[in-house]
Amino acid sequence: MNLPADTQFLVFTDLDGSLLDHHTYSYLGALPQLHLLEHLGIPVIPVTSKTRLEIEHLRAALGNSHPFVVENGAAVFIPVGYFATQPVATVECEGYWVREFSAPRDKWLGILEQLSGEFSGEYDYFFRAGTAGVARMTNLSEAGAAQANQREYSEPVQWLGDQARKAEFISRLQSSGASVLQGGRFLAVSGDCDKGRALAWLRQLYQQSKPGIPCHDLAIGDSGNDCAMLEAAETALLVRSPVHKFPALQRADGMIFSTDYGPAGWAEGVACWLHSYQLPE
Repeated sequence: MNLPADTQFLVFTDLDGSLLDHHTYSYLGALPQLHLLEHLGIPVIPVTSKTRLEIEHLRAALGNSHPFVVENGAAVFIPVGYFATQPVATVECEGYWVREFSAPRDKWLGILEQLSGEFSGEYDYFFRAGTAGVARMTNLSEAGAAQANQREYSEPVQWLGDQARKAEFISRLQSSGASVLQGGRFLAVSGDCDKGRALAWLRQLYQQSKPGIPCHDLAIGDSGNDCAMLEAAETALLVRSPVHKFPALQRADGMIFSTDYGPAGWAEGVACWLHSYQLPE
């Protein structure tokens, strides 16, 4: 079955805990649906806390050639030539048209270093921990940890202190000009950006590429740092997590809640979404 010629469909997806299993980082449970979406010509667009290198590695494994969003909305990477013309406000870099929403990583590292005396021993972060430390924090292989530490726009922070001090720490970061998002494992320290803003910007490009054609988009996520994206899309798929509750959203409709976890829940929810438009599941 072919997609309706007068309709556009997009899938924006978180990775860790959604497309990828929270514990093993496997995507095998989602493969049949990924293959189906590719067959139908529906772009699957990663929108994640991960780095460009991590996403490039995953895209190569999946045969995915679509745009992607890195580091919680800090930047959008579009393969050069993907759209007919280079989008406004992008720069060309290493085969991509890049739209940056955040200042570079060095800015946030400087703030974290400044706070190290006031909150001594209460937090750690990827740059300071190094590859071995990132591997311990994430259960990634050494190679995977090295990729995760090649950040360009943000810094993941592991909080080690109590909750009251955590709130004070976040407040100090924010007063220094940083935005802070709570993900599944880490605090993401970056600029004034989020996954929802990146999604809306990229969706507009797709709509401009096919003017006058309705665009139906699905956002998929499992944790708090996905909320802006889940609120921004027409339909939100909330994937059940083995370690925390569904993220709380403000919206009252257009939501799908998976009963299964991780990639199996991802596939379950995507099938439900496709069924709502009478597309193959």
